[in-house]
Amino acid sequence: MPEQDKSIKRKIKSALQIGRAVRFVWQSAKGPTIANGALIALQGLLPLLPLYLMKLMVDAVTAGLAAPDKGAAFRRVAWLVALMAAATLLTYVMRLIAGLVSEWQAFIVADHMNEVLLAKSIDIDLEYYESARYFDTLHRAQREASSRPLSIVNGLAQIGQNGISLLAIAGLLVSLHWVIAIILFTAVISGTALRLSASGKMFRWQRRQTATERQAGYLNWMLTDSSHAKEIRLFDLGPLFMDRFRGLRRELRKGRLAITRKRYLADFAAQILATAAIYGSYAYVAWQAVGGKITYGDLVMYFQAFQQVQGSLQGILSSLAVLIEDNLFLSNLYEFLDLKRTVVEPVHASPVPQPIRRGIVFDHVSFQYPAGARKVFEDISLTIRPGEVVALVGENGSGKTTLMKLLCRLYDPSGGSISIDGIDLRQLESKALRREIAIIFQDYAHYQMTAQENIWLGNTALPLDPERVTAAARRSGAANVIDTLPHGYQTILGKWFEDGEELSIGEWQKVALARAFMREAQIIVLDEPTSSMDAKAEYEVFQTFRRLLSGHTAFLISHRFSTVRMADRIYVLEHGRIIEGGSHEELISRRGVYADLFERQAGSYR
Repeated sequence: MPEQDKSIKRKIKSALQIGRAVRFVWQSAKGPTIANGALIALQGLLPLLPLYLMKLMVDAVTAGLAAPDKGAAFRRVAWLVALMAAATLLTYVMRLIAGLVSEWQAFIVADHMNEVLLAKSIDIDLEYYESARYFDTLHRAQREASSRPLSIVNGLAQIGQNGISLLAIAGLLVSLHWVIAIILFTAVISGTALRLSASGKMFRWQRRQTATERQAGYLNWMLTDSSHAKEIRLFDLGPLFMDRFRGLRRELRKGRLAITRKRYLADFAAQILATAAIYGSYAYVAWQAVGGKITYGDLVMYFQAFQQVQGSLQGILSSLAVLIEDNLFLSNLYEFLDLKRTVVEPVHASPVPQPIRRGIVFDHVSFQYPAGARKVFEDISLTIRPGEVVALVGENGSGKTTLMKLLCRLYDPSGGSISIDGIDLRQLESKALRREIAIIFQDYAHYQMTAQENIWLGNTALPLDPERVTAAARRSGAANVIDTLPHGYQTILGKWFEDGEELSIGEWQKVALARAFMREAQIIVLDEPTSSMDAKAEYEVFQTFRRLLSGHTAFLISHRFSTVRMADRIYVLEHGRIIEGGSHEELISRRGVYADLFERQAGSYR
């Protein structure tokens, strides 16, 4: 592709990005944006008034020197001074109002952009969370989202305001001498070009340093978050992590300062050019006044016009430089917002069977994580009948949990298909499918909220019903824990917030299990449901499991055979393949891998 065509495409893309930023601001803050636009137009015209009033006053003073009635001459001058004072106050009031409106707009836009980022984070597929590149992209987007769109709109507004002032005053300079206008334009443009070059260098440097910034942020999080507090103290890791954090920040500081130093030197060189141009123009106007070619009022007006034009030109070109810089950095935000889903929703979704009549079929299913180099499992075929309890057994990494992620359509299979009553999961709406699945993963979440909310989060489609929450807590065994808390179900769990109560790992697991039981789903998935419970708690939960799972299609993933043996059928996974399947009794009688694992675990209790 010719270089000219590439340049045109880059300009079009840049314009579209600016337009997209303007739409973000308009969608989030229509009222403040309209008010800001009106204030900008007024502020652009206001500089003309004091400029002309100053000319009139100086000419009035000059005329008053030769006037016979000094009192009348002074009254004219006094009125002009009063008008100038009023114009100055009006300008100040308009600036105050514009500042308040801008603050109002900034708060709204920042909140809106954060909501946009959060919504996108929820919408994208789970596979992105397996990629370091995704976290680099997210980090860059978070850094730019709250400020850049508004900065672009403000930059465009400042260009408009200064443009209005410039157009009004430009005629004065052209009438004086066209060379003066060219000199001032050249001096200001050269400084802007230098700044744009520095902005490009800063943008490229920041993209290269994203991983380093994230590493420093990770170390900062470990040193301040409670999840690592015990080990950092027990293993004396604080000095090591502090030293690494200090080194990364030193590296970032060194690179940023080097670029900033060059930019300041460029700004200084540009200021020398601008100073030479403006004071050369002053000398020319003074020479014209001494020669009697212009009045003293014209002299003062031209002097002020030079300052106004220089200020407006610098304002326009500085805003343009910031605009281009913001546009560069906005590409980081758009890179994140333009991520595409890989789990694609069907155009015409089929309804989820109510109830499931024929069962769930895994048909020659294979899967490989997008960022992984090996297949997690290959050629898995299973048929689960409605109401059947199936257990998955195998070493860590054998693919048990991943198989359930596919069932929930957090991922799509790399090969083969999964269907419910003959309908491929890819033909079902993901949210509708997931409403039919109650699940507790081994790495369940600890929500720093009340115990009641922790359980209700399992089914927020229903109103928060205390009786329903209590029933779910009783089914999981969490009720005995919650009843001992200071404020019962209104107690905040965890220590992040004031008056919070921390639970043991086993107690947290009971709460997570209650969350799963809040959902009246056709399919239940329990991934290591008793792994963190003591023997007594496990026995109590185990006693109720069969009753809880009655009438549901259920999947149990567990290393504890006291739980596994209750399943109707048990499948053993090894290296991504099913190597055995059958009831507990059938597998024991075969004397295979399952029987060996069972005997090893049972032997440890003898």
